[in-house]
Amino acid sequence: MSDLINYVSCGLLWLGILAKAPDLVRQWRDPFLLAITSVLGFASLCFLFGAPRTVGFVNHVSGVPNLAAPLTYAAITAYGAASLVLVVSWRGGPGTARAIRRWVLGYTGVLGGIAFTFALGDAPVERRTDFDTYYATTPYISEMIVLYLVAHLAAVVVTAYRSLTWARHLRGCLRAGLVTMGTGTVVGAGYSASKLVAVAARWCGRDWSALGTTLSPACAGLGAALTVTGTVIPLVGPFVATRARCWREYARLGPLERELTELLRREYLSVPRPFWPSPTRWLTWRQSTIYNGLHFLERYFDAGLYQRTYTDRMRVTGDRHQAEAAAWATAITAAARTVSESGHGLVVAGEPEPRPDRPDLPALLRIADALAENSGEHALAMC
Repeated sequence: MSDLINYVSCGLLWLGILAKAPDLVRQWRDPFLLAITSVLGFASLCFLFGAPRTVGFVNHVSGVPNLAAPLTYAAITAYGAASLVLVVSWRGGPGTARAIRRWVLGYTGVLGGIAFTFALGDAPVERRTDFDTYYATTPYISEMIVLYLVAHLAAVVVTAYRSLTWARHLRGCLRAGLVTMGTGTVVGAGYSASKLVAVAARWCGRDWSALGTTLSPACAGLGAALTVTGTVIPLVGPFVATRARCWREYARLGPLERELTELLRREYLSVPRPFWPSPTRWLTWRQSTIYNGLHFLERYFDAGLYQRTYTDRMRVTGDRHQAEAAAWATAITAAARTVSESGHGLVVAGEPEPRPDRPDLPALLRIADALAENSGEHALAMC
């Protein structure tokens, strides 16, 4: 991948970390939150250290020709371990803390092994993109390469298995997140698998370095993107779903508000619309405006008409909610027409029937649906 793609990906992940920073400060002992932050942090380091320009900068500043290699390998290994710990922490259950400690200690040992073998080896020629295959036969350096590749492959395979297996028993955003994360780790496994094949080919005297310089980075980038997206979906999904539900309910209330539009405008009953298009605020605005109109129509409400319509619809459908919505729609339409025709001075007495309670939001939605259905039937009849 190019430097630009690496740096942009790294920057986006840092923005994600900044977004989680307030929660992390307040709940710094939450293992799940720490695991998510670790995945985002180590993924950003993978992109940062994987950029050839960063590799050259680290090597030049440190004075060690290939110091960027173990740093990159350590970030990749830690990222794989963090993804695994995240899935374990996500699922929870008895023995979770013990399992997390084992994985953390095991991969801490792998990181120590990477540093130790690099210190023992000799890699004097700087290689920014094909370090693995170039030094595949160098003592200690080859052991370091195999160690990090096998550790990464093991982490992503276990993560993919646990994610996809657990996802089969779930629904909603959590399942979508686990499937996406599992898919990402499967793709990410192509990174270490292709590099292992290229290293093995080098041992056999063949030059398959193109696998490590083309296929591996593509698998790493796509796999990391999918994995990080999978971790974010369960966090963002409920937020997005709530906003989408508010927009749908706002749109569904439209026929009811339009039925009251003339009254609301003439009597100055409309609540000022919020300037910022927030779904929750606009839904509250439309609901409040409708309530103002219904409150004004109470003097014109024909309870007898409501009761007759309710009884007729119950006889036809047997659905109490649908019958109530149809009765409300009929009574509201009649009251609004009465106001329009007779002005302010007259009040419809109606039959001595008790008035229904003010409808809540679910009832308002059903009333609006009934009005929309009546409008559709009227339009068909006119045709």
